[in-house]
Amino acid sequence: MVLLNDLTQRLQADDPEEKRIVTGVSWQQYEALIADLGDNSGYRVAYLDGVLEIVSPSRRHERGKTRIGGLLELFFLETDTEYFPTGSTTFRKEDNQAGGEPDESYCIGTEKDFPDLAIEVVVTRGGINRLELYQRLGVREVWFWENESFSPYYLWEETPSQSMQTFGYGKIERSEILPNLDINLLAECLSNSNPLAAAKEFRQRLRSQLDRA
Repeated sequence: MVLLNDLTQRLQADDPEEKRIVTGVSWQQYEALIADLGDNSGYRVAYLDGVLEIVSPSRRHERGKTRIGGLLELFFLETDTEYFPTGSTTFRKEDNQAGGEPDESYCIGTEKDFPDLAIEVVVTRGGINRLELYQRLGVREVWFWENESFSPYYLWEETPSQSMQTFGYGKIERSEILPNLDINLLAECLSNSNPLAAAKEFRQRLRSQLDRA
């Protein structure tokens, strides 16, 4: 009989996520790498002040980000919310020495050069600080999905003064850009291992919430 902890460790070993950090990288070298990798790369690349992070996402990572995106698009449809998916587009600002590729990202209301919302699925910790990266890119809201729960942050200070440790972001209970979204409901449905059943449950419970509003 296989213990649950042993099984979890085996699954993680069979589905590794590789991360590499390289320092002393120029902006020109970063852009050359992005060009070489092209649009069909399976890697996620981030850059901040000469530090380059390259991640080869695991299957769990990709499954998580795809399922989050699927339920969010159900929310947009059911609430008639204008949205523009920008996915894992490479966003970068040379003046701020910052570039990154979210797991999922969206512009809300109107299409913009940079997304309003970036979502990061956390499987392995360490590497470039995503809040600092997204603050430099001007992303208003960042969600971290880790251990079956969301940690959402909103950019209250574009030039951080009081919230220096979180680079101007403050942790929030509800989304500021999607105030009608119940993030706890979203997380609860994502905990269902069956994607179809999770989508049906989310849609049904979302409709019930909207009917009561």
